[in-house]
Amino acid sequence: MRLRIDLAYDGTDFHGWAAQPALRTVQGELTSALATVLRTPAEELRIVCAGRTDAGVHARGQVAHVDLPEGLAAEPAGDDLALLSRRVNGVLAPDARVHRIAVAPDGFDARFAAVWRRYAYRIADSAELVDPLHRRHVLTWPRPLDVDAMNAAAAPLVGLHDFAAFCKQRPGATTIRTLLELSWSRDDHGVTVGHVKADAFCHSMVRALVGCLVAVGEGRRPPEWAREILTAQRRDPAVAVLHAHGLTLEEVAYPPDAELASRVAQTSARRESAEADA
Repeated sequence: MRLRIDLAYDGTDFHGWAAQPALRTVQGELTSALATVLRTPAEELRIVCAGRTDAGVHARGQVAHVDLPEGLAAEPAGDDLALLSRRVNGVLAPDARVHRIAVAPDGFDARFAAVWRRYAYRIADSAELVDPLHRRHVLTWPRPLDVDAMNAAAAPLVGLHDFAAFCKQRPGATTIRTLLELSWSRDDHGVTVGHVKADAFCHSMVRALVGCLVAVGEGRRPPEWAREILTAQRRDPAVAVLHAHGLTLEEVAYPPDAELASRVAQTSARRESAEADA
C-alpha cells in the first residue's frame, strides 16, 4: 500500500529535506515518527517528496509518499488514517506537521507525477515592514525594491529554457526547465513577494533567480541583465543566491488520477534521456 502524505514545516532548524547522518532533516524526522507509530524498522520506510527543499527552506504544501512494508499487522484505512496522522503529529516536534495521510491512487508518485511546484519568496524591503514575528520566513532587505523593474526583468525568463546560469549543476542532471510563472507583487502588508512556478527546479534555482532580480529591483543592474545571464548558460558570480529562509514551497499540483501513471512514465523517460545525454 502506498500512502500520500501532505505536510508543512518550518525549515529553520532542519538541514533540508533529505536524510543525512547525525543531522536533523525533515525526511529523517518524518521517517522516525512513522516508524515509531507503525512499529516497524525505519530502514523499511522510504519516504519520497515532491521537492527536496534545502536547509532553512520552509514548506506549506509539501507532498510525499511512502510504501508500507509487507507484514504490518493491519493496513490503515479510513478513520485509521486520520488516527495515524494524529499519532505521527504527536511524535513530531512542533516545527513539522502532517496535514493529511491518505491511500495514494494507483500510479501516484509524489515526485514524478507532479506537474508543477509553486514557491514564494518574501522580502521586507523597508523598516516599517519588518515584523519580528515573521523573521523566520521573510527576508529583511536594507534597500527598497522596484517591483515593476523586477517584473520587466523576469518576463523573458518564463518558458522552456536552459537554466544552467541559475543552478548548482550536479553530474548527470539536466538544467532545462519550464518556468511557468516568475512575477512579483506586494501583499496586503506591503511585503514584496516573488511567485515562482515550474514543472521542476534544479538545485538553488529559485534563490539564484531571486538574487538576480533583487539586483535589478534595487537599481544595481538594468532589467536586460537577467536575460543576459540566462543566455550565457554559465554561473555568474555577480548573481547572489539569496538566503534560504525567505523561501517557502507553497503548493504541488498533480494531474487527475487517471493520468498519474502516464505522467510518471513521461517524467521518468525525460529524466533518463537527459541523463543519457549528459
